Amino acid sequence: MKLITEIYSDPMSLITEADATGKKHLYIQGPFAVSEVKNKNGRIYSKALMEKVVNKFTNDYIKTGRALGEMNHPPRLSIDFERATHMITEMKQDGNVWVGKAKVLKTPMGQILEGLLESGVNVGVSTRGAGSIIESNGVKSVGDDFMMTAVDVVSDPSGQYVSKDGSLAGCFINGIMEGIEFIQTPEGNWLEQDIAAIAKAEYDKKQLSEARKLELFNKFITEISGK
Repeated sequence: MKLITEIYSDPMSLITEADATGKKHLYIQGPFAVSEVKNKNGRIYSKALMEKVVNKFTNDYIKTGRALGEMNHPPRLSIDFERATHMITEMKQDGNVWVGKAKVLKTPMGQILEGLLESGVNVGVSTRGAGSIIESNGVKSVGDDFMMTAVDVVSDPSGQYVSKDGSLAGCFINGIMEGIEFIQTPEGNWLEQDIAAIAKAEYDKKQLSEARKLELFNKFITEISGK
């Protein structure tokens, strides 16, 4: 399974809400995920897939207070607490769009995000997850094994998608890191594997095996020739 990121740079709405103690918190809100739209890389997330993925993300991460995100998506699946900027509190479906809401954290990186937002800087969001890509008739569909582990904030405004009324309502770009594979252990942990390193190891192993065969063959020839 490869690391897949999808960036949505529709401007986020800023919301200030007070908690039970009266303390105010800054939130961002906007489109966090989209389905049934062919993106710039020719990939499509089906509506059924995204419904399943977001429901699982909601149960596993949002409802348990673990739906953290970082600033600019890193090339990994896990969250680095030191770089956390926000916590997703909800993702609600509106047709093919999932509108999310996230609380900006009082962490060092969260304060940087808060400063950018309050200064009028527009940020986008990027879903982060792992899955396979299935290609058929020139269309790349994200496989049923896709799982989302985070929604990050990013600064890359590029690409567009068509809203319900036919207008260009937002943007997204897509990236897939072909050099990184992930496997899940029986305990549910994700392990990163470098494809290039794996290929080199297999090559070295093969070369060593062939060299050993040649060594044994030469030894055999020496023995039967009596030299």
